[in-house]
Amino acid sequence: HALASDPGQLQDFCIADRTSQVFVNGFACKDPKTALVEDFFFSGLHMAGNTSNKQGSAVTAVNVAQIAGLNTLGISLARVDYAPYGQNPPHIHPRATEILTVLEGSLYVGFITSNPENKLFSKVLNKGDVFVFPQGLIHFQFNYGTNKAIAIAALSSKNPGVITIANTVFGSNPSISGDILAKAFQVDKKMVDHIHAQRERED
Repeated sequence: HALASDPGQLQDFCIADRTSQVFVNGFACKDPKTALVEDFFFSGLHMAGNTSNKQGSAVTAVNVAQIAGLNTLGISLARVDYAPYGQNPPHIHPRATEILTVLEGSLYVGFITSNPENKLFSKVLNKGDVFVFPQGLIHFQFNYGTNKAIAIAALSSKNPGVITIANTVFGSNPSISGDILAKAFQVDKKMVDHIHAQRERED
C-alpha cells in the first residue's frame, strides 16, 4: 500500500521572483528578507469588468501573476461579471478545481463528465449559492436574467489556466484542418470554413 502527495510547505512563503532566469514548474522564490506587504495584496475586485463583448462576460483574475505571494500556495480566485444573457462559455481549467459563489443575480451553470458518459450536471444558482466544477471538466455559466450577475470563483491552483473550447478548437494557430473539424463535429466543411473566416475577421 503506497501513498503519495505534494510536498508540504518548507517555509512560510515563496514570493514569486518574476525576474529570475531559473526555470522551474512555477516561479523561483525571491529572498524572503525582501518581502513586502504588497507581495500579498491586490486591489480591484470592487470594480466591474467590461462585459461589452460577444460573450457578455468579463473575468478579473487574481492569481500569481497579480499577487506574487500566491506562489506555491495552490490557490487563486477571480471575479466574473455577466451582462444580461451573458455567459462564461464552455471551458476547462487544466490545473484547478473551481468553486463558484454567486454574489448578485442568477446563473445557470453546469459541467460535463468525461467520456464515455458525458453526463451534464447543471443547476440554477441564486445569490449566495455555491457550485463546484471539478478539475479538468468542461463547464460554463449563463446569466439567463435581465439584470447583471456577479460571481466570485476560487480555484485550487496559483495558476489554474483556462482553455475556452470554441476559441481553442476554431482559433488555434496554425488552424486545425477544416476536414478534421468537419468530421469531428459531423457538419459540412463549409460551416467550419465559415466559422474560421468569422474568427479571422474578428482578429
